[in-house]
Amino acid sequence: MTTIRAMLEMVPRLRHRVQRLLRPASSLIDTSAASPVPAGTLIYRCNVCSSTCSVPVAALERDGGNCALCDSNVRFRSLVHLLSLRLFGRSLAISTFPAQARHLRGIGMSDTGRYAELLAQRTGYTNTFYHKAPRLDIQAPASGYLAAHDFVISSDVLEHVVPPVATAFSNLHALLKPGGVLVFTVPFSLDSETVEHFPELHEFEIRQRGGEHVLINRTMDGRTQEFTRLVFHGGPGSTLEMRLFSEAGLRRELERAGFVDIQVHREPCFEAGIYWHHPWSVPVTAIAG
Repeated sequence: MTTIRAMLEMVPRLRHRVQRLLRPASSLIDTSAASPVPAGTLIYRCNVCSSTCSVPVAALERDGGNCALCDSNVRFRSLVHLLSLRLFGRSLAISTFPAQARHLRGIGMSDTGRYAELLAQRTGYTNTFYHKAPRLDIQAPASGYLAAHDFVISSDVLEHVVPPVATAFSNLHALLKPGGVLVFTVPFSLDSETVEHFPELHEFEIRQRGGEHVLINRTMDGRTQEFTRLVFHGGPGSTLEMRLFSEAGLRRELERAGFVDIQVHREPCFEAGIYWHHPWSVPVTAIAG
């Protein structure tokens, strides 16, 4: 009886604690018809530029819900959110990264947006590119890049890397110091297997024929292959999609490359304007083992 009485006495205190925990997050979404803010609007602080923004929750798509000042979308803000969680144990705006962040060496892979500029100011971060300096080919990185970084950011890049993609994952691991952080995004499905569009890709070119793009490949054993209905990101003829990852396939690639503590992040962070309507193509983080 004493135990039951004690449990009953705890209920009001627990209810109060839960209400306190929920209040900050729930207060960000204004659903009151009397409020000057439209119902269903999220008011958040952009963790890239630190400005206060408002956006309809319905507009928080992966590449939408842009900050009115720096144009950072949900995907970009999630990279900053997860990087700070992994490095510092809490979600921070770039401007509030601790002083020791300047001693952390990081690398980006063709990062775009304001976050790349601000990370370079606040940390030892360098953005790299495939076609211009500073150049990084993730299939064959220069030796100076290896085992030299505390974090790597790769956002929607790995789906465009020529096969075998396992080499890219191994080299991502090689870029990092032991315990280094990988934060990345790729489009992925919930299927069991990754789909390689061109599994025997070797020597290839893309031509235009009859108003469409055609990939012509010569395999290692000399056969000629042709592929139509190509998928480009950024418009036709821009960046070719080589594969559609699966979540399970991503985990396998990361594990084989030597990563541990692999996390797929579906949780929202309303304070930073991050919400995922769908369970696929969300950010992933991992630690170099």
